[in-house]
Amino acid sequence: MLDAMDRDMDDEPRVKRNIHEKVFVNRSVTLENIKCYGFDMDYTLAIYKSPEYESLGFEQMRDRMVSIGYPHEILRYTYDPSFPTRGLVIDTAHGNLLKVDSNGNILVCSHGFHFLKGEDIHNYYPNKFIQRDDTDRFYILNTLFNLSETYLYTCLVDFFTRCNRYTNLPKGFRHGDLFMSYRSMFHDVRNAMDFIHDTGALKEQTIKNLEKYVIKDPKIPLLLTRIKEVAKVFLATNSDYNYTEAIMKYLLEGHPTPGSPKKSWRSFFDLVVVDTRKPLFFAEGTVLRQVDTDTGKLRIGTYTGGLQHGTVYSGGSSDIVCELLLVKGKDILYIGDHIFGDILKSKKRQGWKTFLVVPELSRELEVWEQRRNLFEEMKRLDGFLAEFYKHLGNDSQECPDIRAIKTRIKVLTYRMDMSYGQMGSLLRSGSRQTLFASQLMRYADLYSSTCINLLHYPFNYLFVAPPVLMPHESASDFAAQDLPNHSVMMNTY
Repeated sequence: MLDAMDRDMDDEPRVKRNIHEKVFVNRSVTLENIKCYGFDMDYTLAIYKSPEYESLGFEQMRDRMVSIGYPHEILRYTYDPSFPTRGLVIDTAHGNLLKVDSNGNILVCSHGFHFLKGEDIHNYYPNKFIQRDDTDRFYILNTLFNLSETYLYTCLVDFFTRCNRYTNLPKGFRHGDLFMSYRSMFHDVRNAMDFIHDTGALKEQTIKNLEKYVIKDPKIPLLLTRIKEVAKVFLATNSDYNYTEAIMKYLLEGHPTPGSPKKSWRSFFDLVVVDTRKPLFFAEGTVLRQVDTDTGKLRIGTYTGGLQHGTVYSGGSSDIVCELLLVKGKDILYIGDHIFGDILKSKKRQGWKTFLVVPELSRELEVWEQRRNLFEEMKRLDGFLAEFYKHLGNDSQECPDIRAIKTRIKVLTYRMDMSYGQMGSLLRSGSRQTLFASQLMRYADLYSSTCINLLHYPFNYLFVAPPVLMPHESASDFAAQDLPNHSVMMNTY
């Protein structure tokens, strides 16, 4: 039977996809069974240009901080894209920026732009470990919008640490009768971020300079058109209607098909929902209201009718989306960039299939290809460590000297991390995966650098996750036989 399958597969033409065109698989997904595709907008359909967009957000927040009383000297700071990455954690008690793994073990720690090592880290965290569940103290920077505030907070800690007008204390800084805690600085930065979003300052500048800040990919209309031929399509965004209208018109109405009439951006979707307030959208949600598309204002009252094509809705919930589109959770593939607000909540609370957009993945893949030799050497050294201990009996008094190997592993880890940037890779530190990577693998069924990569697959495609052996299974004799080769064959992406 398997021989016949192998012969049939050999007869099929093999499609060779570039590594940057691939969709990667954590759990198998049959596109033929997907009846509805949902899209987030910001950093999903609308990819913002980096570092221009982060610089804009940083400058607006920095200026806001000065306007509420922070020293004018911080105006000297400009955004440096080589420093921040997503998935970092701010310790609001001590002002440290942390990179941790899925269990809260600290991989990297900086205080301002000073990276702490060894004993310095132990002074703050005796076990090199944090309680991630302590959300009052530890704030996880999950989104690409967080990059600018990550860098601004780091700049503030750097400035006050080095400024001789201020006395450094364990929980903040003192200047005369004034005490400014790391926690209060954090809340000021968060409030500055909310200010530029709530007042529309960031959106206003973005709309005025769309070509500067938003990537206009001509394949987006093609992707949505092809999906709509086989399934329903909806847009669910936290952005308000006026901003969504400006962005979507820019992305979808500027690429008319030759000989075809111009299409409204709303015609690409069966349902458009703005102001969703995710992740609340995936729980109890909010009141569903209709949007007056002429004025952008909300119509009074709660909407209780059926789906009206061409209508834009505000608020609502994921349950309402299913009701309006007549689909169940298992029928939906939702595509977004926010590991918590888009992916984790839609998976845990609704059972939707999930596709995580990771724009940083293009850069991650480039560095991985260039520096993979460092990782391979780390694997070999891990193998040496295992061999040292593998054959020790329970009565052995021998204590192998592994100091040289551990030192070499640290050197390789540092070299590999620095290839990605000052805070290292989004997904790993040496051979250890980050918190972000573990959440990606746990909650994203599929992931890729862009949703456009779906165009490289037919919409009846079966994404097959590679089988993963548990440690006790990989140690068995069976694992040494045909499974590894078969695993490669099954790793369909």
